[in-house]
Amino acid sequence: MSVVNLTMENFQREVLNSEKPVLVDFWASWCGPCRMVSPLVDQIAAENDEVKVGKVDIDAQPELASAFRVMSIPTLMVFKDGKLSKSVVGARPKAAILAMLD
Repeated sequence: MSVVNLTMENFQREVLNSEKPVLVDFWASWCGPCRMVSPLVDQIAAENDEVKVGKVDIDAQPELASAFRVMSIPTLMVFKDGKLSKSVVGARPKAAILAMLD
């Protein structure tokens, strides 16, 4: 499954109303650790049909970052049944990101 570009307009539909668990990556193009995590998030999206993966560019969507109190990036969040179930800040290896989805 491909990565969904998340915005204020589609967040409710794509994340909160999703029947699948959703991994959300809050990132910015100028963030070095974000550039390390991004390919891992893309791999997880490509390899897992049972999980939806989305990314929020905090520069383009500052209201969304603010709504979820994102203070540092990268911030990875997992939503299940429309509720935030896990959140971590900082670069993580792929195995740790996958473990968030269990």
